[in-house]
Amino acid sequence: MNQFLKFIRFSHTLFALPFALGSMFVAARGWPGWLLFGLILMCMVFARTAAMTFNRILDWEIDQRNPRTAQRHTLVNKQVAILICGVSALLFMSTTVMINTVCFILSPVALVIIFFYSFTKRFTSFAQFFLGMALAVAPVGAWIAVTGRIGLAPLILALGVLCWVAGFDIIYATQDVDVDEKEGLHSMVVWLGVPRALRLARWLHAFLLVALVLFGWMTEQHFYYYLFLAPMPLLFFYEHRIAKTLEIDQINRAFFQTNILVGILFLLATMMKL
Repeated sequence: MNQFLKFIRFSHTLFALPFALGSMFVAARGWPGWLLFGLILMCMVFARTAAMTFNRILDWEIDQRNPRTAQRHTLVNKQVAILICGVSALLFMSTTVMINTVCFILSPVALVIIFFYSFTKRFTSFAQFFLGMALAVAPVGAWIAVTGRIGLAPLILALGVLCWVAGFDIIYATQDVDVDEKEGLHSMVVWLGVPRALRLARWLHAFLLVALVLFGWMTEQHFYYYLFLAPMPLLFFYEHRIAKTLEIDQINRAFFQTNILVGILFLLATMMKL
């Protein structure tokens, strides 16, 4: 089990989860109940497991030629990964049935979005934005789970998440720019070059902050909501300062720690009305 969790980078679930739960709290105007909380959590786990195993399967040969990712596929057999991907997708759709009809109807759309990302680096430099779209599904899905409909506020939040993820994945992609160029793969870093791509990432993270403030205003959040957002610019300043060094170990540490804290701060901010 530990090998499989490493294979799908289960720890990275913590990036999207706080935004999904925060959206859930705001949509419910408080605690939605243990049943709905559990179902949303299950959907998050099943959807991400399906998406990550699909990505690993599609990139199996490419990852084996990348020194940074070459060891991934010693952890899980490819046939087992295919089975887990299919089962996880079915479990995701089955879980949405227990939430509401709208979630179930839209569940195949969500799977298409999160699976499609894995193809994008083969034909577009906007691959990081498609990854952002895949994670942005989470807060919208959680909102629909609670309310049964899509609102403008969760769409603003989703747009912020999209920019946030695209920004930090640009930073992450600086590690693979040489391999991507050799393999003929596309990314913002390959297209723009490292310095310009990192400048774009800074603007994307600035937009996240704007989106979070706008989301708070639209949903009439408490004053304390904004206090929890206040440290985020400092976190991004730290992350981008480390990114400039182009030192892989430092980038990985700053990437994980900073973005986990951003998610936790947002989640705490939305819990002020509980």
